[in-house]
Amino acid sequence: MRFGPPLPRRSFLALAGAAALSPVIGRVAFAATPTDTPLHGLSAFGDLKYPPEATQLDYASPEAPSGGTFNFTPSSWYFNQNTQTFNTLNSFILRGDAPPRMELCFDSLMGSALDEPDTLYGLVAETVSIAADRNSWVFKLRPQARFHDGAPITPEDVAASYMLLKDQGHPDLALPLVDLRAAEVLSSDTVRLVFDGNQSPRAILAVATFPILSRANIEDRNGFDGDPMTALLGSGPYKVGLVQAGQTIEYERVPDYWGRDLLLNKGLHHFDRIRIEFYRERQAEFEAFKKGEILFREEYTSRVWATGYDFPAINQGRVVKREFPAEKRPSMQAWAVNQRRNRFKDARVREAIGLCFDFEWTNRNLFYDGYNRSDSLFERSEFSADGPPQGDELALLELLRSQLPPTVFGEPIMQPRSNGSGRDRALLSRAQSLLGDAGFERRDGFFHAREGERLTLEMLVNDDGLARRDAPFVENMRAIGIDASVRLVDPAQYQARQASFDFDMISVAASFTATPTRDEMESFFHSKTANREGSRNLPGIADPAVDALVDAVGRAETREMLVVAMRALDRVLRARRDWIPQYYLANHRASFWDMFGFKEPKPDYGFPVERLWWVDAAKAKAIGKA
Repeated sequence: MRFGPPLPRRSFLALAGAAALSPVIGRVAFAATPTDTPLHGLSAFGDLKYPPEATQLDYASPEAPSGGTFNFTPSSWYFNQNTQTFNTLNSFILRGDAPPRMELCFDSLMGSALDEPDTLYGLVAETVSIAADRNSWVFKLRPQARFHDGAPITPEDVAASYMLLKDQGHPDLALPLVDLRAAEVLSSDTVRLVFDGNQSPRAILAVATFPILSRANIEDRNGFDGDPMTALLGSGPYKVGLVQAGQTIEYERVPDYWGRDLLLNKGLHHFDRIRIEFYRERQAEFEAFKKGEILFREEYTSRVWATGYDFPAINQGRVVKREFPAEKRPSMQAWAVNQRRNRFKDARVREAIGLCFDFEWTNRNLFYDGYNRSDSLFERSEFSADGPPQGDELALLELLRSQLPPTVFGEPIMQPRSNGSGRDRALLSRAQSLLGDAGFERRDGFFHAREGERLTLEMLVNDDGLARRDAPFVENMRAIGIDASVRLVDPAQYQARQASFDFDMISVAASFTATPTRDEMESFFHSKTANREGSRNLPGIADPAVDALVDAVGRAETREMLVVAMRALDRVLRARRDWIPQYYLANHRASFWDMFGFKEPKPDYGFPVERLWWVDAAKAKAIGKA
């Protein structure tokens, strides 16, 4: 299927060759946006849904009551956050494990609407202006913007925040700021971000949402990475309340929050307290939910979803079990095979490993047929490659033909479909042949490199459920001659080993933005992040052809061009087999105590229940939760 009209080949010559020829070729993102004009919002590829006079988002509920405590299990997290434990309250650095939802305590210059794929609206910034060369952005701050201690948010705070995140921030924050040249204070209410011209044209969509920190607070705490269990001063709708290190955190709603009536906030943030309990094991967390100690959770264990929801509260109708539509965003769940280990550098070795995972058996016996097989790294999106490359996609790939595997120019690589026996002999025989072709020799039951080193593989996991899932996979690898094992480690060690690339193979689930940027793709796939600790490039991909396609994604001038570039990238990544795609869910599997109100349908590009829902007093009373 083609999205939009054909693109001339000349467009993609500029798109793919720009990185080598000139960093400014094709730099026309926000092309229809007027320059040097104060704007209330930004859209990369189209018009803004909400005009300047809009007072609320369509999915907001300003009529909803406020109050109550929302105790839930987060289904997503960012930066250095960990859902099993925490030992720092600084969510914006690499070191340590922070609790999820710390971002609710911080405001940013702009924020996104969850019913649009590529727009931002002013938050701390009342307006934004774009320079004619699109290398600098001027933000005029709202005079009422305040930190939680009452101090105003100043241009000095904004400028200091960006330079601090550039120098010391978590890689997810620091990488998009590599090309930030300066953060300049222009006046008492304006600040300018100046880039060097090498930035992705759409980098501002991420950069403008970064947290604003208090310069005075950073100085008082002796630096950004000061006392880990003292929260940074924020300015958002919530602030840190109760803290029990590694066990519990509460975020308290700020009653006089300065931004509560802005477009991005009005009718949201209804709970007085958001509480997160930390459990090392999923079963313990589920038992807490059954008792009503947790009020909302998403279910990621198919066995529990199929058989575990037979307890008094659900039989009495006090607990609801239902599905919500997934977001219209690309998602990836895959194993990363660490090519920093020499034994995994050959793509045939990685293909052999993938052949040992019997999804059909696993889905039937462990998942109750609850999942769909993943082939793409951008599932559930228009960015998934389909059929042989044609038209504009083929034109783009032809520019890189000499650097690409021949398989890129045929049907996209699909993951193997087994006979469902758990030991598909044809697939396992193929895996053995691939290892032989890669130069490994089988001796004493296991493959060895010619130098004598045994082909070993340790799968790193942090959850008993994942260890059980991976056990049959490991058995198949051992059956063909790979000395494979599963290593279950505690959450802090897992986070540290992942960040430092100290693993052979590791499982990752990620959700990308609806309009991916170059910076986002760089973190996962570009050579510049292959050896940067804390990046998402867990396999260590360092391929000039992939780099060129990532640059093409960043330089896409229209959404149609973005789709073509993303499909080409997907096709190449699948052929390289750096990641072994696993499976995906078509919907959110949610369960909750029937005491909440919420608006339907949910927004298309996000599902932050803690921001959208509220306590329905009548429902809570009816189930004994008033």
